[in-house]
Amino acid sequence: MEQLSLFAPPTWSVSEITRYLRDLLGGDPTLQDLWVLGEVSNFSRPSSGHLYFTIKDSTATLRCVMWRNTAMRQSYIPREGDAIEVHGSINVYEAGGQYQLYADLFRPAGEGVLYREFLRLKAQFEAEGLFDPERKRPIPEWPQRIGIITSPTGAALRDMLDTIRRRYPLVEVVLAATAVQGEEAPAGIVQALEGLNRVAKPDVILLARGGGSIEDLWAFNDEGVARAIVASPAPVITGIGHETDFTIADFAADLRAPTPTAAAELATPDRDELLPTIAEWGNRLDRALSMKTHLQQTTLQGLTNRLGVSSPIYLLRNNRQRLDELTRRAGVALQHSGQIQRVNLAGLEQRLASLNPISVLGRGYAMVLRPDGTLVSSQAQVAAGDALDLRLRDGYLGVRVERKGREEPG
Repeated sequence: MEQLSLFAPPTWSVSEITRYLRDLLGGDPTLQDLWVLGEVSNFSRPSSGHLYFTIKDSTATLRCVMWRNTAMRQSYIPREGDAIEVHGSINVYEAGGQYQLYADLFRPAGEGVLYREFLRLKAQFEAEGLFDPERKRPIPEWPQRIGIITSPTGAALRDMLDTIRRRYPLVEVVLAATAVQGEEAPAGIVQALEGLNRVAKPDVILLARGGGSIEDLWAFNDEGVARAIVASPAPVITGIGHETDFTIADFAADLRAPTPTAAAELATPDRDELLPTIAEWGNRLDRALSMKTHLQQTTLQGLTNRLGVSSPIYLLRNNRQRLDELTRRAGVALQHSGQIQRVNLAGLEQRLASLNPISVLGRGYAMVLRPDGTLVSSQAQVAAGDALDLRLRDGYLGVRVERKGREEPG
């Protein structure tokens, strides 16, 4: 006979046991980061934007929920009956007393193998240094030629061309058309990269395609494509899929854009933003040209002046002017000298006149001359009976000496 325990087990409330299970499940690391494979059923998306669905296999079902903010970031939303892999964490929905998966990522079933290969390649290339930021080449600010590698029939090409035409219509665009999906796509992308660099020599290359599943984008996870991007002489901008899509090519590229349109925007300056800058450069160029022209004109005028001063005509004209000036100065000097000479001559004439014996005769004096014209200035020069001439003021008198000597009148 079984004996009853003296201590009865504790009694739990429903809330307590539910919280206990919630803490138990929430504390298990395995259940907080796992992928679950199953088929979608009971899929619903109410006005709240949250996703409610069940995934099942042949023997069990699992309730799932994905909150609206998480759902808005998904590039792939499953439909009823899809075989998918869901990533998330297991916990208890207390109000319903049920455990459920709180999902944060969808992918079609089978992508798990591809994703593991993606992680392997990513780790390998990181170890080789192919993704190092120091290896990345700068994107040219003013490209003259842009190369585009994408499908010629996809919407991505049209979107990129429209963006380039709107933002920077001056640039030349060279298209290297290739398949971007399927078995032949990796070789085509590598050939397009090598051909663009060899023939067109663009300033930058856009490698792009629209969105799709991981299988659709797998060509951009190819090792040959990644190494061709790294080896490209021109920098490469990738715009592959949607914002949430990442490929090995994105990590190998010099710059990753979330979409093809964004890749075209990153490769080109905006014309509307350039116009004020161009106008300012135009004004600065006008000012610089005006200053340069003024300086050249000043220099030319100086050279012209120097040439004029050195020319024979200028020297001849200058010498002519100097000759005229010297002639004028000589005339003035000659006139002045003549005036001085005339004054001197007048003075000499006056002095000569005052010394002229003829002028003395006018005052009653006479000059005694011998017949030969010799001036008699002493009685010793004559004898009584000599004939003499007296020169008076108005003529001559002939006289004869009767005696010599006479007392002065007293």
